[in-house]
Amino acid sequence: MFRHILVPLDGSRLAEAALPVAATLASKLGASLTLVHVIERDAPEQVHHERHLTTVTEAIAYLERVARESLPGEVKAQTHVHTAAVTDVARSIVAHTHELEPDLIVMCTHGRAGPRDILFGSIAQQVIALGATPVLLVQPEAPSPGKDLLCSTILVPLDTDPEHARALPIAAELARPCGASLLLMTVVPTAETLAGQQAATARLLPGAMRAALDLDQAAAETYVQEQAKSLAPSTLEVTVESARGDPATEIVRAAERARVGLIVMAVHGTLGTQAFWARSVPPKVSSRSSVPVLLVPIRR
Repeated sequence: MFRHILVPLDGSRLAEAALPVAATLASKLGASLTLVHVIERDAPEQVHHERHLTTVTEAIAYLERVARESLPGEVKAQTHVHTAAVTDVARSIVAHTHELEPDLIVMCTHGRAGPRDILFGSIAQQVIALGATPVLLVQPEAPSPGKDLLCSTILVPLDTDPEHARALPIAAELARPCGASLLLMTVVPTAETLAGQQAATARLLPGAMRAALDLDQAAAETYVQEQAKSLAPSTLEVTVESARGDPATEIVRAAERARVGLIVMAVHGTLGTQAFWARSVPPKVSSRSSVPVLLVPIRR
């Protein structure tokens, strides 16, 4: 599934927080690793309170040092510096997916400032929005993944949108190398946790909204059970869980309760009136959870 992993680095120790996760995946999956740096035109003097890499020579030296000193001995990495300065780093990273053909990008989320600061307007969000390559987001303060990344439980949140189920085969492929189990989860909001037009409807017609949400829960539980059964011919251990409440909150709680090593989610399918994905559940999960979150872009 993932044979080539790309790790964009900007020269900061914050970005380097992605390296332990990338190295663990490369080791367990037998994947190759490429560290990449993009020279930014008119770059600020500092990035994350550290001196910005502004020349090709220092960028090459930096990547070679990181590959030599910051990765386990069994993990070998190639390095690549985009020498022509660009104004749009995210678009350049996406362009490199066509050139270098990675199956996965691993990036640091740059801290817990809040979901909009984590993804919206950030390089990571733009890479997800512009590209078709799955992106694994890592919290900078998260503990080293060790064996838990793929060898414990992988959480896959689902709703009834078939597009979001595209995350499931990827999670299954990741689970197989170490015999990890899968936890499939669905969350249906309560009337109190609805937002926007649905919240207004709940205030005007509380009884009707509660009944509609109960029907949504029954449909979602049936759908997720069917998805679990679709994996039955394999040797994977699959469990199913449902919850009511704020989707992002319940997903993070489930991840903590089950001590999962990875969360895999598809993004961004049809938002519309789908309560599960309304108000950008994936970036909220990424910002609140210390567990790495793998986002699988959906392209129509």
